[in-house]
Amino acid sequence: MIWFCDLRNSPPIADSMSREDFLRYLNQFFDCMAGAVSDHGGEVLRFIGDAVLAIFPIEEGEGEQAAAAAIDAARQASEWIEVLNGSARVGGRWLIDFGIGLHVGDVTYRNIGIPERLEFTVIGAAANEAARIEALTKDIGVPVVMSAEFAAHYNGELKPLGPRASRRRA
Repeated sequence: MIWFCDLRNSPPIADSMSREDFLRYLNQFFDCMAGAVSDHGGEVLRFIGDAVLAIFPIEEGEGEQAAAAAIDAARQASEWIEVLNGSARVGGRWLIDFGIGLHVGDVTYRNIGIPERLEFTVIGAAANEAARIEALTKDIGVPVVMSAEFAAHYNGELKPLGPRASRRRA
């Protein structure tokens, strides 16, 4: 299971704050997102600017458990952001807004890079699709969107959004 999460409106927010304040803001966002992923057995692979790439590994025959863990993490992250935003409103600071894209598919994961700078990550079409699904959260106006492939592994209640086409590669 692949989780791709992105912070919304970060350029204008960064422009409105000192660097130190923005880094504190960004780390609060990462605490909520990456903390929830870790709490539910996921693995944060990388921080990409203001985005989080994570996986919930699937052992043989355990797709349902991995999907449930990813959904539970998304719920927990949303709750933590809501609490954080409640305190942000009081202080007059910018609110934290985000999107999470969930997908399942084959990826290659390992160290990539050069000997002086290796990074553990996932590569493949499924990882790119998770990022495209996250982009749909902006268009649809909801914080979490999952692919049909992901939904096939989840036994909980879902709210169908109707047929949507992610931005396909040419």
